[in-house]
Amino acid sequence: MNLWQEYFRPTTVSQALTALKNPPGPAMPIAGGTDLILDLQQGRHAPVHTLVDLTSVEEMTALEARGVEIFIGAAVPISKIVLHPLVRTHAQALVEAADLIGGPQVRNMATLGGNVAHALPAGDGTIALTALDVQAEVADALGTRRVPFASLFAGPGKSTLRAGEELVVGFWMRQIKKGQASCFKRIMRPQGVALPILNCAVWLERAEDTISDIRIAIGPGGPTPFRATDAENVLRGEKCVDEPICRAAKALLAQAHFRSSPQRASADYRKHISTGLFENTLRVAWDRAGED
Repeated sequence: MNLWQEYFRPTTVSQALTALKNPPGPAMPIAGGTDLILDLQQGRHAPVHTLVDLTSVEEMTALEARGVEIFIGAAVPISKIVLHPLVRTHAQALVEAADLIGGPQVRNMATLGGNVAHALPAGDGTIALTALDVQAEVADALGTRRVPFASLFAGPGKSTLRAGEELVVGFWMRQIKKGQASCFKRIMRPQGVALPILNCAVWLERAEDTISDIRIAIGPGGPTPFRATDAENVLRGEKCVDEPICRAAKALLAQAHFRSSPQRASADYRKHISTGLFENTLRVAWDRAGED
């Protein structure tokens, strides 16, 4: 049985949108296909008539500096993101998160856009991008626009994108300045491919011995990507020492809504390990921000 009937490979965003808008049957965009193909094979996805391959769309496969920002196309393979010198310099949290997605074969095919399109609130790439405060470039029939990254998520597995009418073209992030750095860490359960129990990303800026600005993401901390804004407010203007870190960890626990997963961990266990994971990630980001 064929998994699809028609296959298109557009070369522009406009062509891709046209192919998705008026197909003869249900259509889906595809880049790496590491989730979609398996879902189709195993009956977890409704039948698809048309696949629209995005890997020949130049804008969606670009990864480059543009002014003081970095643009990562939604169809760039994860393995390329992990190895790219621009990303390794300016977004260490994303490198560390992306390097934990699947195995080498999966990372050679999977894309950041696909990772985000599944709208899982605790995806490794999702948590890193949340802490890095990226913007998403979204295209529709009227053109392209930038939107806050968090606005792409409506709930677990639910995207705000209008199916067949909108595409994520890529992601914009600021290049780091002196005194800024990021880190991503996760705790995982070995089970074939390691399943994440809890992950955390921190971006911060330090001014001498003080945290001048900070962003903290931890997942799963809610139905959409979770920013620990109360903990951030505790740490701004403070030194990276035990007392404010302890207060920030308490604020994080009070704000987050951890959930239980029969395959991964209970909510109580996630609460128990979150403080150590958060502190470890924070201290590494702090040390990195102090390097030349």
